[in-house]
Amino acid sequence: MAQANGNAMHRPRVVIVGAGLAGISAAIALKKQLAYDNFRIYERASGVGGTWRDNTYPGCGVDVPAHWYSLSTELNPNWSSRLVSQPEIKRYWQRLFEKYDLEKHTTFNHSVVLSTWNGDTNRYTITLRDELTGIDSQREAEILIYAIGGFMTPVFPEDIPGTETFKGTTFHSARWRHDVELKGQRVAVIGNGCSAAQFIPEIARDPSVQVINFCRTPQWFVPRRNQSYSRLVRWIFAYVPLLMRMYRNWIMATSDLTYLIFRKSNKRLLWLVRKMLTRYIKRNVSRDMGDSMIPNYPPGCKRIIIDPGYLKALRQPNVEVKWDPIESVVPEGLRLRSGGVVPVDVIIFGTGFSVEPRLNARGVDGLSMREYFRSQGGATAYLGSAIPGFPNLFVLLGPNVATGHASVIFSQECQIQMALKLIKPVIKGRIQSVQITEKATEDYNSWLQSRLDDSVWKECNSYYHVANSSQSKLIATFPGPVTLFWLLTRSIKKEDWKVTGAKNSDWLEERRSSGILASLGVVAVSALLCLYVYK
Repeated sequence: MAQANGNAMHRPRVVIVGAGLAGISAAIALKKQLAYDNFRIYERASGVGGTWRDNTYPGCGVDVPAHWYSLSTELNPNWSSRLVSQPEIKRYWQRLFEKYDLEKHTTFNHSVVLSTWNGDTNRYTITLRDELTGIDSQREAEILIYAIGGFMTPVFPEDIPGTETFKGTTFHSARWRHDVELKGQRVAVIGNGCSAAQFIPEIARDPSVQVINFCRTPQWFVPRRNQSYSRLVRWIFAYVPLLMRMYRNWIMATSDLTYLIFRKSNKRLLWLVRKMLTRYIKRNVSRDMGDSMIPNYPPGCKRIIIDPGYLKALRQPNVEVKWDPIESVVPEGLRLRSGGVVPVDVIIFGTGFSVEPRLNARGVDGLSMREYFRSQGGATAYLGSAIPGFPNLFVLLGPNVATGHASVIFSQECQIQMALKLIKPVIKGRIQSVQITEKATEDYNSWLQSRLDDSVWKECNSYYHVANSSQSKLIATFPGPVTLFWLLTRSIKKEDWKVTGAKNSDWLEERRSSGILASLGVVAVSALLCLYVYK
């Protein structure tokens, strides 16, 4: 795998930014599929796990079945249940980190401040900051993989000033204060999204905790159907060949069908789903609050919440919902726009995350990624992975990769497989650099945005948008089943990529089976779905 560089043999260096799920997945793929170990992971925190390291609030868990929310190459027969909690997810990824001895490739407490491409050396100069000392240093790498994820930066409402004046305790759910005793306290929870819906039932179990949930817009909920796996089932998963793989593929196939509810043109299906979810919500809340809990936007426009008991918790005497807009935080609590003040002891912000990519990089001719995104009206990439003007740089879970119905682990595996095929010629010395062309990026995003125009995601404000406007650019979601995304990432065309230093026209190897889908049945079913949706 050595490459000639001048008169010396040089093995291209790969830098992975982030030791979360995407970073661990990329590192494992490098070791397993390319048998390559000249890489370094830089992680700004002191441990691995990304969002599942940081989010430790009560009730935190995944709303995608665990057998699908895991690597296709590292199936786990020992999941305790269909939907699992944060500690179990974190343990799974920690085990993989240890299994592949990734600690020796990882530098903790170091953040990547800036990455600058040097066309003369065909390398990135990477500025690192030691988070413990504040000292900056520099490293070089031929290949750069940003794996920082989309749910790392907590958001606080900008239109609610005065937090610094509050006499009590405030924190974001993503930075849960386990040292704060809630017993006997009046707790204001701002927000009613996925995180708040998970932790409110947990903190409200104690009847001495008075919970006041301040909401702006209602949410759509579906029942949380979960079941535990018995020892026998786990034994069968572990020792009966292919059964666990088939089970995972069945989960994927059935889940991918639900994408159909995100298309506005499927009016009858949307009407039926809306009716079913309305019935579920009204059945689980008190009669006097039923109508106020029904959204005026279609299901799926915001992420549908797998109800962890939130709706029933609202019926408890120690839980109250307020729709009154908040004007500001005052020393004793929250001032409403109506003029009244609600006294509270603790304020918890369950207000989600920013999905704007935090990629501070400069590419060809000094172009910054922020400048490129600004010129495009928001974050833009080819298959959420590659950006024109940034050679040998790949982004995992970048713009328009997430879905409202599927596992992002699968999507990031698709991106990793595409990236591996493109960086392999660099590693082997067949080329010096590879980057997506502007035309390919423009063509793809023109197709992408036209498909998004027929999606329910255009019908309301959400974090899927680059700005708080229903008319702004959608930067988070992919307009199709994840199997379509898989097919697109496999269809690499040499004419879409600009290379330097190619020794011949056969620089791109033919793809071998990636192993992401072991079942031809899943491919067939999902391909038929793609044909139906995109005929």
